[in-house]
Amino acid sequence: MKAIKVPEPFKIVIEEVEEPQVKSAFDVKIKVTSGGICGSDIGIWNGTNSLATYPRVIGHEFGGIVTQVGSGVKRVSVGDRVAVDPVVSCGQCYACKIGRHNVCSALEVMGVHRDGGFCEYVCVPEENVHRFKADFDEKMLSVAEPFTIGVQINTRAQIQKGEKVLIMGAGPIGIAAMQVAKMNGAEVIMSDLVESRLEKAKMMGADRVVLIPTQNLEKELVDFTDGEGIPVIIDTVCIPASFQQSVELACPAGRVVVIGLKSQPSEIVMAEITKKELTIVGSRLNCNCFDKVIEGLESGSLKPDKYVTHMFSYEQVEQAFETIRTHPQDVLKAVITF
Repeated sequence: MKAIKVPEPFKIVIEEVEEPQVKSAFDVKIKVTSGGICGSDIGIWNGTNSLATYPRVIGHEFGGIVTQVGSGVKRVSVGDRVAVDPVVSCGQCYACKIGRHNVCSALEVMGVHRDGGFCEYVCVPEENVHRFKADFDEKMLSVAEPFTIGVQINTRAQIQKGEKVLIMGAGPIGIAAMQVAKMNGAEVIMSDLVESRLEKAKMMGADRVVLIPTQNLEKELVDFTDGEGIPVIIDTVCIPASFQQSVELACPAGRVVVIGLKSQPSEIVMAEITKKELTIVGSRLNCNCFDKVIEGLESGSLKPDKYVTHMFSYEQVEQAFETIRTHPQDVLKAVITF
């Protein structure tokens, strides 16, 4: 079968590899139809993803149609359209035992630490497979995974109906988090440096947008919250300065969610956290979020047709990566089809 592999940084190839087979009673074999390109895939390609090893079949956003199941599989059947959770955990460590397998001490992610889903077929454990009940577009099955990141962020932020939320950054994760927050009944203001991204955010449901640096974010937040200050901030910009700013902007008793994996320190004033008694949490990957996302996709609460801006066949993978590299402001989510 064909697979998209990054053998080393700045090189991406389509190779013939051995087709996987069902070996365990709980294996599910899937014909992959859709794979979403994530920033972490770009990081593997350009050598900036410190978690990846080479060579690697990339792709952690993927879905397809079940073609074979092991004798013990109960939740899915041949012919089902499914999305795959790429998180692989040990089930034994402290995090796993308390139900937070997404931060397992031995965590592996398909497409990063082990081979992923940018290939014609995969075999994965039943527990990682999530079924669409409706006749969902097979070319859109991969969008479930990035929306699970949005659900996880909202869960960590404990976003409730009627709350006001600032999302810093209107890229794929920011917009996924925004759509989930809107689904939860929140009001959302988004900030970004790129006007075209903010236009997309507004079109996809953001209540208000702020273009940095032509608008004063602090003043906009005062107006947005009627002088109260912003209670929930989600930082998807993921640089030291944005983390620092989120702590400064949060109102008393506010919550800040960070998703960055950079190792550079931020200069955070401890008093800002203590005086306002802020809650600062990280959010990584997803923890049992797929079923909620699939429900949102099938009901129309989440809108993948606006989220996916570019689509390529797998033979065009080099063109897809080059498009993202040269025109990042134009690409929200690019999908590869098989």
